[in-house]
Amino acid sequence: MTRHPRLMPEHPRMFSATVVRSVRLAPSFQRVTVAGADLADFEWRGFDHWFRLFLPPAPGAPLVLPRVSGRSWWKPYLAIAEHERPHCSNYTVAALRRTAEGGAEMDIDVVLHHDSEGAIAGGVAIWASTATAGSPLAMLDQGPLFDPPADTRAVHLVTDESGLPAVRGILRDLSADAAGTAIIEVPSPGDVEELTRPADVDVTWIVRHDQTAVPGAAALAAVQTSVAAVGRVDPLDYAFVVGESTLATEGRRAVHRAGLPKSRILFSGFWKHEGH
Repeated sequence: MTRHPRLMPEHPRMFSATVVRSVRLAPSFQRVTVAGADLADFEWRGFDHWFRLFLPPAPGAPLVLPRVSGRSWWKPYLAIAEHERPHCSNYTVAALRRTAEGGAEMDIDVVLHHDSEGAIAGGVAIWASTATAGSPLAMLDQGPLFDPPADTRAVHLVTDESGLPAVRGILRDLSADAAGTAIIEVPSPGDVEELTRPADVDVTWIVRHDQTAVPGAAALAAVQTSVAAVGRVDPLDYAFVVGESTLATEGRRAVHRAGLPKSRILFSGFWKHEGH
């Protein structure tokens, strides 16, 4: 994958918003809805359109944001004093709705991780599950990653729960005559959902059940089994493989070995399991 994806804005904009509400969407997901007049100018392109989420370093702390110049923001971010530096991580726009007041509301779906005692763990997961109305945040627009060539014959989507919002958006926004497959691994049966998708895209859900299992391993095995059974994929197909880092890298290798050129595979490790 190139350093700057083709669909990334040349001059990404930082958008400010506040929390409106937070609800449990599924056993492993919390949906946080945010709003603000600023979001009226957010040019949502659908599919897996993503952004960098900035949160205050602690509840009640001020939100100090880095200066953005072109696509540069990382060095100014690191220049912020550590005790003031906001948390930053990457998320997908689950939905965007214009409001009667002239602004917009955005839904952000956050995966809920748990520690060994079953408590919600991780900064964004804790924020999502405890966020109160009016809490500040900011989002740096990054555009979509999903970018199939115009001659694509079929799409193949692979993810664990971390990429479900992205794959959900891609399936929703594909043309009605699109064909392909989607393999989605989730922790719980309650995370399985009815997805809006083209009729010729086959969706396979894999539920881990065993919470000690390595996330993404079952999805990877399904990909490897699938391409081994088929033998080859059409060189004009397009693959989107995201999620836990091993799933992304090994999934890419599997579809490449099956005949898909590397230039037609988008892969991204959204996170890394501690055991890898």
